Amino acid sequence: MAKEQVRTEGAATPRGAYSQGIVANGFLFTAGFGPIDPVTGEVVGTTVEEQTAQVMRNIEAVLAERGLDFSDVVKTTVHLASGDAAWDAFNRAYESFVTPPYPVRTTVGSSLADILVEIDAVAALRD
Repeated sequence: MAKEQVRTEGAATPRGAYSQGIVANGFLFTAGFGPIDPVTGEVVGTTVEEQTAQVMRNIEAVLAERGLDFSDVVKTTVHLASGDAAWDAFNRAYESFVTPPYPVRTTVGSSLADILVEIDAVAALRD
């Protein structure tokens, strides 16, 4: 299996031994992104809505490197620090980036380090 790294200055730089994205077997897999500004390296926003929007912009930048957008995303995994308490606010912000048919999604409550949301995505490459 061939793997290709996807890298962009438009998304947060990895803080560990992982890639922003990997293309393999007809899919683009993104890292789990937090609400980090790619220029300053700082957390963007104090609310789940603000942080979700920044996370989605980070993912959007990685998708764009391969000529993709959220319409190509087939699966997301979401980690929410506040669980049920943040669900509605998170979902409103998330929904502003995706269109029907929506990607399948798993959303779980997680213990996150000083952020409210982290999301990764899987997108199908275009023919």
